[in-house]
Amino acid sequence: MHYSGFYFPTDYGIDPRELAKAMEDRGFESLFFPEHTHIPASRKSAFPGGGDLPKRYVHTHDPFVTCTAAAAATTTLKVGTGICLVPQHEPIVTAKAIASLDYFSGGRFLFGIGGGWNVEEMNHHGVEYKTRFKQMREHILAMKALWTEEEASFDGEFVKLEKTWSYPKPTQTPHPPILLGGETDYTLKRVVDYCDGWYPRATKDFDPAVAMQRLKTHADEAGRSMDELTVSVFRAPADAQKLASYHDAGITRAIFEVPDAPRDEILKQLDAYTKIMA
Repeated sequence: MHYSGFYFPTDYGIDPRELAKAMEDRGFESLFFPEHTHIPASRKSAFPGGGDLPKRYVHTHDPFVTCTAAAAATTTLKVGTGICLVPQHEPIVTAKAIASLDYFSGGRFLFGIGGGWNVEEMNHHGVEYKTRFKQMREHILAMKALWTEEEASFDGEFVKLEKTWSYPKPTQTPHPPILLGGETDYTLKRVVDYCDGWYPRATKDFDPAVAMQRLKTHADEAGRSMDELTVSVFRAPADAQKLASYHDAGITRAIFEVPDAPRDEILKQLDAYTKIMA
């Protein structure tokens, strides 16, 4: 099992390049960056975590620029979005950005994706809440075509693409791994439909063995092999016994939270995580 971290890359926090190097030096496999393109000041959409929206949600750097900076500061650490709000990104430009990022990182990009929760944020992008997952699927399928086909085309409700050339192609074959966030059965159906991995949260009720069986059930129904799918658990517990159960269940990656804290506190927290990393 790999050990990873996620960090909101803010304009007031630790430099993501320093963080990435510190994590690579400590043996972490990867580092994920969440995103919000912006937060509408109306604040009509309640924060899913309850209470006030944390400051970090308003101050995030662009995830692809941040991943590029972090990759340039390291040599082996994988970098990823965790998660990218795909419906809010135009797919042709996004496919180009990801292919370029994967190229310059030497094939170290992981594409964590999701549909989003902030209705006003997505509305500003012309995205409707009720159709966001359908739009996300089309965006991903169109990007896959751009990454893998010499003359890519796509004909959908949200994306219409006549035969076109798009280069560079990603370094990873056929493309960077696509990891979908969420916990519902609908999420799992989407994972086995058009993704390469599952990105669930470690909620209080998360049972790794049950989670893996749920994924296997959906994979079997879709004719997918579990060997084709990874499972990366977001906000994994810093508990050796629980992490052992993750390993035993076949979880691919445990992703620890890197706190929104001063630099020295973050580095101390990384040191604490390394003590429980097998």
